[in-house]
Amino acid sequence: MKVLFLSVSTGGGHIKAAKALKDVVISKYPYAECIIIDTLKYINPIIDKLVVGTYLSLVKNIPYFYGNLYKLSEYSKGINNLTNAFSKLLAKYIINLIRDFNPSLIVCTHTIPLQMVSYLKTKKIISVPIVAIVTDYANHPFWHLPNIDALIVPDNHVKTDMVKTGIPHNIIYPLGIPLMEDFTYKTNKTEIRKILRIEDKLTALIMGGSLGIRSVYNSFKLLINSERDIQIIVLTGENTKLKKKIELELLNYPVCKQKNVKVFGYTDNVSVLMDAADFIITKAGGLTISEALAKELPIFLISPIPGQEERNAAFLIDSGAAVEISTEDNIDEILNNTIFNPQKLSLMKHKARLLARPYATHDTVRLLETLK
Repeated sequence: MKVLFLSVSTGGGHIKAAKALKDVVISKYPYAECIIIDTLKYINPIIDKLVVGTYLSLVKNIPYFYGNLYKLSEYSKGINNLTNAFSKLLAKYIINLIRDFNPSLIVCTHTIPLQMVSYLKTKKIISVPIVAIVTDYANHPFWHLPNIDALIVPDNHVKTDMVKTGIPHNIIYPLGIPLMEDFTYKTNKTEIRKILRIEDKLTALIMGGSLGIRSVYNSFKLLINSERDIQIIVLTGENTKLKKKIELELLNYPVCKQKNVKVFGYTDNVSVLMDAADFIITKAGGLTISEALAKELPIFLISPIPGQEERNAAFLIDSGAAVEISTEDNIDEILNNTIFNPQKLSLMKHKARLLARPYATHDTVRLLETLK
């Protein structure tokens, strides 16, 4: 098996989904050849910086503007035609990559390279099977492309929406978002807290993904002001400024010293930290949501990015697996109504179990085996 994974780094989830699949393919087929390509970086770092940089800047600085563009792209053919035209122009730059590697499968975890390979296959420049991995809990016209052999979606409701837009039902597989292997199991909460050298008491995990700067800090401030005796684990990712900012507040403000707070930068131990937590506060990134569901963690959603994350949040909230919170909320009141409400807590965990796809990666690899 030779698998070419094509992605783009607009957020960390796209590359992580590709890596999860690659790891399982290699574990099943030690002699398999798999490569992950950050497509725009491969084509031209300047183009990557322009496209990805513009996206990140919009999301971080003027998210409402990005949200309006996203909504417009759902109903306006103009934006879809523009992005398709852009991808077609760039498609010629990956032809040699595909021919030289000669994959038995191409797996795309982002719509930009998917548009490229769809175009190349339509023009009969390539004939290799193409698989798309949808990493959000919402359909979008960007996924509606010709010559795609399989669309892996997070949930049945996404498949239903796609079928309504004309995508053949037999190529849509609601297998879930691929996760790393350690999300397929849970470790004992008390034991993992001993290993982490943290207290064995009510513990909150704050995450924001690669784009969650504002949501992480706001969540930290909410919990610091709680009257509950809460232990707080904060993940700041690669944002060293945010990590230092929180650490300074922990040193300088008396209210912060009343809580046991652990601050981590980038870590590969997200699965372990989720096992140590009683609930998670996060923005609504598709991959993080899927990880939390697999761990059956009650989810509090804060500051979703307008656009796909708003769609993710709406789905999770409507499903009963998550609760939306804001900086104006009384966090103690919310905790009383959820974490300290046995009936509500049991219901949230039950809904999480119904939505979780912890074996999505293995299920997807089994499908890839039939397509190669």
